[in-house]
Amino acid sequence: MEKKQYELCLEVLRRFHKAGILDDLILVGSWCIPFYKNYFSGVTYIDHIAIRTRGLDFLINYPSKIKREVDIPSLLKDLGFVTSFKNMEGYIKIDHPDLFIEFLVPEKGKETDKPHPIPKLGVNATALRYLNLLSDKTIREKVEDFYLTVPHPVNFALHKLLISGRRRQKAQKDQSTAIEILKALIKKSESDLIRDVFYTIHKKWQTNIIRTLEAMKEKEILAVFENKE
Repeated sequence: MEKKQYELCLEVLRRFHKAGILDDLILVGSWCIPFYKNYFSGVTYIDHIAIRTRGLDFLINYPSKIKREVDIPSLLKDLGFVTSFKNMEGYIKIDHPDLFIEFLVPEKGKETDKPHPIPKLGVNATALRYLNLLSDKTIREKVEDFYLTVPHPVNFALHKLLISGRRRQKAQKDQSTAIEILKALIKKSESDLIRDVFYTIHKKWQTNIIRTLEAMKEKEILAVFENKE
């Protein structure tokens, strides 16, 4: 992760905070990693893993509850962000040479290729499966003089394992990131929490995660799931 990339990320967060919309958003994806550093204070953590993604992803769990009207493309224009469109369906991507910003919503019902409009923010969002796992349990991390909502590291890691089978090009990265976070949680004496969250998710999801861990021969983590009590 380059310093200027991180500083640009911070400036985006600052502007969202000042505009009063940051509390409506959950930061998801690999950019959560540097903001977990305080949570893992005192144990070996994965901040040595370089973020090699330009994608800054925000989950909007409840689009209908957004109250403020903020034109996000205009808010970020002077930083060098431009609005571009992905594929024929017209998904909006807010693009910069160092970062691009996309918005996500949980997929409900049948899969769709159509973007979900968020008119109050001047953007649209991509609907994806499994996002409720990220929003079910979140934490608030202090960044400068404001707070950022991110998925709890347990949920983040289990989600990475779950989607790794659907993202072949990024599967190895997703899996290695998830494993390091889960091992840091074990060192933090949070094995019970890992197990508790795991057994609240859909049984099919549990099966997929177990299969991935078995294929990776991650016996330490698999042992966490053996005792439900």
